Amino acid sequence: MSQIGGILAFTDDKDSEALADYAQYIEALGYPALWLPDLLGRDLFTTAAFILDRTERLQVGTAIANVYGRDAFAAARAARTLAELYAGRFVLGLGVSHPQVAEARGHVWEPPVKKLRRYLEEIARSQVRSPEPEIRAPIYIAAHGPKLLALASKQADGANTYLMPVPHTRNAREILGVGPALNVVLPCCLCEDPELARRLARKGLSAYMELPSYHAQWARFGYSAEDLEAGGSDRLIDGLVAWGSEEAIRQRIAEHIAHGATRVIVLPYQTRRRGPGGTGDVVAALAEG
Repeated sequence: MSQIGGILAFTDDKDSEALADYAQYIEALGYPALWLPDLLGRDLFTTAAFILDRTERLQVGTAIANVYGRDAFAAARAARTLAELYAGRFVLGLGVSHPQVAEARGHVWEPPVKKLRRYLEEIARSQVRSPEPEIRAPIYIAAHGPKLLALASKQADGANTYLMPVPHTRNAREILGVGPALNVVLPCCLCEDPELARRLARKGLSAYMELPSYHAQWARFGYSAEDLEAGGSDRLIDGLVAWGSEEAIRQRIAEHIAHGATRVIVLPYQTRRRGPGGTGDVVAALAEG
């Protein structure tokens, strides 16, 4: 469990009672954190406060808070407030997302390094008039390319990566150096049926298969245009998603750790149907080891 930095979960489909139950379930299993994506549903920081209020030890992280969704001062205030009121249990993950998302919000897309550098500088300069938290909220930025990783090494506490193969983790650690944290988000599917596991993986990856920024990163690690066809080649799917037995998934987690990850954040891919003809509960399985 020490290698696993928590669970990334899409929770906007849960009502308030179900959301609280799920967060308490993750906490009871012993996971250190629940990470929340910034999508089109609930406000991310309000949801984090709700979960923090209904748990005792669980950290809550944003993975990621879109910097086009709120200005730097708003993010600084929210992070400081949650860190203060909930004893350092909040983690601020930031990212630029993608041009399509920024433009849909009515913003003009800027070069990612320039945008994030200025945003981090503005957070650092923010004068929030409230009590200083005993433990400040660490800041991680979504970073895959060399320039963003270099920025994470200098102006943040580390980087979050997503949908990247093990060689990328090794390369990211080389750029970050020894000190900054490297949080690797890894989709995991407890399923030994290759056809079903890869079908679930392709469904989970479908929104990302059209994004040039991911194509560019995958190409740097040996994946070609052919690997992007038909929802992703088996080779690409197997490189990005840990599927198979519990042992196989743990092995992939260990590989990321061995190549420089500070922690692996598990993104569960599973069907509602469990057991034969379905998938296992990877969240429960990984908590037991």
